[in-house]
Amino acid sequence: MNDVQRLVVDASIIAKWFVEEEGSEAAQRIRDKYIKGEVEIIAPQLILFETLNALRYKELFTEPEIKEISEALDAYSLNLYPLTGKYAEKTIEVAFTNNITIYDSSYISLALVENTHVYTADEKLIKSLGEDHQKIVKNIKELKE
Repeated sequence: MNDVQRLVVDASIIAKWFVEEEGSEAAQRIRDKYIKGEVEIIAPQLILFETLNALRYKELFTEPEIKEISEALDAYSLNLYPLTGKYAEKTIEVAFTNNITIYDSSYISLALVENTHVYTADEKLIKSLGEDHQKIVKNIKELKE
């Protein structure tokens, strides 16, 4: 499994698995590569809460549908990381350095700790980052086939 690319995705990407909007096709390509075993998705444990919350407030889904989405997310068996140790320290450092939330920082910091990239659809977040951190954060629009 060493030849499988590991990548971090944030909740803006996972939400696009369930909603047709700008960036959904690229997000779904990541999902499809994950299902085929071509990539490994890693993320903070927080991603499940953030994804379900984002979908709930889009007001496109009923309560039973959100429950089904929760079950689907569980079935994907994403590799989720708890906020502990070196990862927690890096998350706090990145949040303060860039003046961003701990939530947003947790994705960036996981990519740093695991030596990979993070994909997001959050252009405001990307613009708020310092140059060093912008290098590891990829806009979903940049994803090539």
